Amino acid sequence: MAQKDREQDVALPALGFLGTLRWAWTQLTSMRTALFLLLLLAVAAVPGSLFPQRPANPAVVTQYIQDNPETGPILDWFQLFDVYSSIWFSAIYLLLFISLIGCVIPRAIAHGRAWRSKPPRTPKRLSRLPVYGAFAIPAGSVPDGAGPATGAAGTPAEAGGQAGERPSSARAAVVDAAALLKKRGYRVDVRDEDAAQPSAGAERGFAKELGNLVFHISLIGVLISVAVGGLFGYRGQKILVEGETFVNTLVGYDSFTPGTNFSENNLDPYAITLEDFEVQFDRQLTHYGQPIDFTATMTTKAGPDAEPQEQILKVNEPLTIGGTSVYLVGNGYAPVVTVRDGEGNIAHQGPVVSIPQDGLFTSLMVLKVPDAQPDQLGFVGFFLPTAAIDENGVSFSRDPDPFLPQLNLNSYYGDLGLDNGEPQNVYVLETDTLTELNSRNSDASGLVLDAGETVELPEDKGSITFDGLRRYVALDITHDPAELGALVFSSLALAGLSASLFIGRRRVWIRAGTHTDGRVMVEYGLLARGEDHRLAGEGAAIEKLLRERWLANTNDDDENETAHVGASARMSGKDN
Repeated sequence: MAQKDREQDVALPALGFLGTLRWAWTQLTSMRTALFLLLLLAVAAVPGSLFPQRPANPAVVTQYIQDNPETGPILDWFQLFDVYSSIWFSAIYLLLFISLIGCVIPRAIAHGRAWRSKPPRTPKRLSRLPVYGAFAIPAGSVPDGAGPATGAAGTPAEAGGQAGERPSSARAAVVDAAALLKKRGYRVDVRDEDAAQPSAGAERGFAKELGNLVFHISLIGVLISVAVGGLFGYRGQKILVEGETFVNTLVGYDSFTPGTNFSENNLDPYAITLEDFEVQFDRQLTHYGQPIDFTATMTTKAGPDAEPQEQILKVNEPLTIGGTSVYLVGNGYAPVVTVRDGEGNIAHQGPVVSIPQDGLFTSLMVLKVPDAQPDQLGFVGFFLPTAAIDENGVSFSRDPDPFLPQLNLNSYYGDLGLDNGEPQNVYVLETDTLTELNSRNSDASGLVLDAGETVELPEDKGSITFDGLRRYVALDITHDPAELGALVFSSLALAGLSASLFIGRRRVWIRAGTHTDGRVMVEYGLLARGEDHRLAGEGAAIEKLLRERWLANTNDDDENETAHVGASARMSGKDN
């Protein structure tokens, strides 16, 4: 009962407004919170791959909402069609950015202080350390104080004497050992306050924590680079047919995704012309028809007054011009077609991009002719690079190279729906509102055109001519002003992570004392910060250095045996 009364009498202090802010800042800037936010950011990015994104393809998002009238508006309210620009994704991104900065700055300050500080004081009982050893040095001939010169604060400048010379005092042994540790990369400090048992403390592996800091600072740099790229960069796609020229303007792109702060003035006025495109196919029976090389010969001009240059574009070998990178992401055939309407006028003339459907480049072709009179015309069907007919009378392509190019089309007339202002997919022909002219199932049969052939359309609707064949390339054009920064910071993050994983943080202490018979008794201990399975090997290497330094000329087996008295090296925390 008395215990309960005492607990009721305890008055807990109120945090207050400033205390609450301080507590919230402490929680936000902890490494645990930073890791949680990093994981949360990865999870938050998942919906961006599950649902269509409005910046990439707004038409697909609109169609998705129409097809899902119940769930579509709800998903849109949660901004799942604009994941990477949504409020909740931006909030996670910003909190992660602040958390990393709050973690790194205090750690960097603490690491700077630790780097300038002296190694920790020498433990009283070195035998308690995970790696421990001790041995005796027979009385030597080196006078007291004749050891190596020391620098500031008792730090040895370099090892002195010759191998095999024995120190005549404990201090000489400690100074000599400190010089050897310094040559091994340790930061050393000689402590001779206790004249009877001087010691040296040494430490190395500060690059481990430095690598950890570099890793986290680089993560901040990557976040900044991604943000800058998202603000001022852009990305576009363009299909370019042989002989055509692309000029870097907004109207020149087939699709374009600008950054948040993009301005049309950021577009560099360059031009790219596709002169020739060659595809090499494998002719081995085991991989027959598989493409093995793509080569696009381009003529580029960096500006209106610049001299044209010939450049080669290949897969995974982008072309760089005007601060943008041009990638080859696709290719196909573009049959050159001339369409005359019912009045005998040319309603369409030029290449038509076809979309490959298989490895033999059987390609879907859609042609809309809104300028035809008196009725608009539409064509849909397949282009076959090397046409053949199977036993069922169905045409197919036997080879991806154009040895016998052929068009197999259905034709329609009517209102194509292009005059009402609604966007349409150029690779889809809506036939529900059109009247069929030719098809495999109609009396007029489908249109079959070989290269150079002209076919008249039924009902005097005009004609279509297969004039020739060109190739096209699909280009992905990206401009990221922070691309170099992201590369640099990513490389630094990898280097910092490697340093933090593979560099060991170790401390070494060496203590010496003089025996009554003149021998110098030396003991050493090693301690690692964290797990370090190489610590025992480091202890063995240090003992080997010390023995080679002091006992190299010792030939008497009995004397060596005496020198080993008390020597031990173990990997445990128990006392001897």
